[in-house]
Amino acid sequence: MDLIPKRYEIYLADLNPTQGSEYRKIRPVCIVSQDEMNRYLETVVICPLTTQIHKTWRSRISILCAGKTAEIAVDQIRTISKQRLRQKIDQLESDDSQRLRILITEMYGE
Repeated sequence: MDLIPKRYEIYLADLNPTQGSEYRKIRPVCIVSQDEMNRYLETVVICPLTTQIHKTWRSRISILCAGKTAEIAVDQIRTISKQRLRQKIDQLESDDSQRLRILITEMYGE
């Protein structure tokens, strides 16, 4: 596949099929894997976006995506094939990408 997504770009992605409580359907996702990985691997690490806002959930970051309010669901982080990616629709602002890095580190780092 020729597509080389960049970290913090937001794409529409087909997340079907899924199991259990995984986010499904075609929805926006934020690429969180490093550009080096995105260049050489056939997969990317993503956090899906949702329009169901949960202001009290510490695992979510509110953003504006393509002119709409959304949340990045860091609690739903996963790896997907690049073949699931459709089109780029947006990119995180630098302050949002910094908040995302901090939350991922708090949730999954040491």
